[in-house]
Amino acid sequence: MFENLSARLEATFRRLRGQGRLTEANVDDALKEVRRALLEADVNFKVAREFIRNVKDEALGQEVLRSISPGQQFVKVIHDHLVTLLGGGARDLARASRPPTRFLLVGLQGSGKTTLAAKLALRFEKEGRRTLIAACDVHRPAAVDQLVALGAQAGIEIHTEPVGTPAEDIAKQARLRADAEGFDVLLVDTAGRLHIDEELMGELGRVRSAAGPHEILFVADAMTGQDAVQSAQAFDEAMGIDGVVLTKMDGDARGGAAISIRAVTGKSIKLVSTGEKLGDLEVFHPDRVASRILGMGDVLSLVEKAQESVDAEAQVEMARRVQKQGLTLEDFRTQLKQFKNMGPLDQVLGMMPGAKLKGLPVDDKALVRVEAIIGSMTVEERRSPRLINGSRRKRIARGSGTSVQDVNRLLKQFDEMNKMLRKLRTRGLGRSGLAGLPI
Repeated sequence: MFENLSARLEATFRRLRGQGRLTEANVDDALKEVRRALLEADVNFKVAREFIRNVKDEALGQEVLRSISPGQQFVKVIHDHLVTLLGGGARDLARASRPPTRFLLVGLQGSGKTTLAAKLALRFEKEGRRTLIAACDVHRPAAVDQLVALGAQAGIEIHTEPVGTPAEDIAKQARLRADAEGFDVLLVDTAGRLHIDEELMGELGRVRSAAGPHEILFVADAMTGQDAVQSAQAFDEAMGIDGVVLTKMDGDARGGAAISIRAVTGKSIKLVSTGEKLGDLEVFHPDRVASRILGMGDVLSLVEKAQESVDAEAQVEMARRVQKQGLTLEDFRTQLKQFKNMGPLDQVLGMMPGAKLKGLPVDDKALVRVEAIIGSMTVEERRSPRLINGSRRKRIARGSGTSVQDVNRLLKQFDEMNKMLRKLRTRGLGRSGLAGLPI
């Protein structure tokens, strides 16, 4: 997400850091590059133009503090205006004073509404809110079957009606069921089209009347860029959307839709889908996203992911054991599994401040190879790596489908890690990882 934009902006800031002070000339030069970077990221040209104007006015109107460089000052101005452009702060989903809260999911065909319905339902269920999904996409082949399969996978109840039942009747019956059976949330999945037409909007209007939603969420495929922005605007004019959910953000290296959609429609981005798993759904935090775009990392999201993925009690127990005895390869394998549960490696590392990933291949398969090597060791070898002599290294390499060099490299890295941990222990550090992260 935002990979290309981040790389371009970082290069611009690097050039500006060499300047002694901010002047109209060097600010103009930097902003030309920023504008070009925004347009290449598929940001709406009017949004980019207004953004550049606002940044220039503030950058030239500020005194540069003695403690920071002109480059740092410029980055701060860019960051603050990006946060404003993206919406200022996170926005909560609607919550009815009397359950069930009803959500209507709308958008073009292929935007990911059906999968999002399952992801949202799973999110609500984890919060202790019993959720029902109404299968109102009566046009796309196998749409109902897909939703039923996702519901079974997530343990979510799906409301269906016989084939041929109009979408508005399905929504009406689902609403009656949600009321009668005490559901906390009703999600209404609707049909889409390849383009906006009167027939689509007419059907959605009837479904909206039947469902009586507390919130209408427009679901947009982030990879379609400005098409997503234009579609959001059209849906808002036709039926009045309340918020936006961006899907497939893990596949969009440009990020133009995320930056433009709030400015063009006036509607906040509430959630983003960042992967194919049902748990890959995040609250949209403008300040955190702005920090990621500018290469500052996103520690808060990183810690939240760790807290979701890591068994806290087991982590504390492992920290105690490591404190006394040092790290074993069994501990190391456990940590790798927890790290992998946090998501794709490039996404996790991208949240770390100062992580220099631009242009570097980030290989999730490397973790798989490490796990394979450790898995090919005996229990005694994992607990006491010093037992691993030359013949054992050959056996481990054959068993894991790797080379002796790979095994040697892992053992060397593991030894260096243990040395670092021993130094931390002597200084009274490293007891339980970093803010809940795996150690």
